[in-house]
Amino acid sequence: MSAWVEAERVPGAVLLVIKDGRPVLERAYGWAQLYDYGAGQYGDEGGVSEADTKTAAIGIHRLGEPRAMTVETVFDLASLTKVLATTLAIMDLVGRGGLDLDAPVHRYLPEFRGAAKDSVTLRHLLTHRSGLPEWLPVYYHASDAEAAYAYIRDVPLQWGVGEGRHYSDLGFMLLGRVVEQVSGEPLDAYLATRFYRPLGLTSTGFQPRRPAGPAEMDRFAATSHGNPFERRIVHDSAFGYPIEGDPDAWNGWRRYTLVGEVNDGNAYYAFRGLAGHAGLFSTAGDLGVLLQLLLDRGSYSGWRYLVPEVVDAFLQPAGEGQALGWQVPDYAPAGSFTHTGFTGTFVLGAPERRLGFVLLINRQNVGVDARGYYPDVNPLRRAVAEALLASGEP
Repeated sequence: MSAWVEAERVPGAVLLVIKDGRPVLERAYGWAQLYDYGAGQYGDEGGVSEADTKTAAIGIHRLGEPRAMTVETVFDLASLTKVLATTLAIMDLVGRGGLDLDAPVHRYLPEFRGAAKDSVTLRHLLTHRSGLPEWLPVYYHASDAEAAYAYIRDVPLQWGVGEGRHYSDLGFMLLGRVVEQVSGEPLDAYLATRFYRPLGLTSTGFQPRRPAGPAEMDRFAATSHGNPFERRIVHDSAFGYPIEGDPDAWNGWRRYTLVGEVNDGNAYYAFRGLAGHAGLFSTAGDLGVLLQLLLDRGSYSGWRYLVPEVVDAFLQPAGEGQALGWQVPDYAPAGSFTHTGFTGTFVLGAPERRLGFVLLINRQNVGVDARGYYPDVNPLRRAVAEALLASGEP
């Protein structure tokens, strides 16, 4: 970890390790914010000195006084929202008899219909086998949750239902909607009432608004400088996810460094910060509590929050490295579960070892490279995970 931070391959990170139900390591590395938005990233002129050769091409500059990372720093969790918000809520509703995973989605979302869509179940959504597209810029078609849902429900399936795993943000947008329809509450309110507040989590929740001022912003790790990665996707058909239509039809891109507001474009522009696939914020310490809840099959500090058999069922491998919502690591003991987030976040639980760890990295703050990509932190995640697993007792 120190080597990556000292070489500025990543700005900073927080690592938490829990063993046998208690934290055994909690450490902050580097900087919560090392770079700030300058200009050039969207073709702007000026704002970055010619001497700033490391970052001039991508329009950011290194801060003279970077903000230090602490163990209390709050991170944009990105796709960890899928498992530590939406999947958690689905687990709860299944345990209380409110959801049948093998029921068609249209039982809970009546407008989600069509010849192929009629056979899509909640299980298909949770295992990324619904056939829905992996990603689309929903914000080109919607600026609020109602319009976003109306657009998503009419999107044609890209693959046959059940024909292979295609990791889909759109599927989890629908699952967030299912939670709200069945519970009768907004997703954030439901989670706060059922889990986050009772568990004593003081820094976990969605951020539907930008922090009010410097003191509030200092709590958060900075992420991207606008959305250059997504902008590249929609403007460069060879970059990742080809889209139909005119890429210039929408131009609401943010042009500042994101601190305390969700990086994910669909979560921010279309869902206003509250979505089933992204938007949750938290600290390593709070995530350690949620991991321990799952390691203890739904119990924490003497209180039961989830039905044990439901937890077991959700963490069972379902093929292609996937469980229900969660993913199955091929380098960890049987029964282990994991997930990552695009901003650089990562959690892993290994029940067989009574071990869990959280690694939160603000990788986006260094900006995209000349090819348009953020630093690849998968080798670092894997190295940390394997070192920790090797150090534990069998």
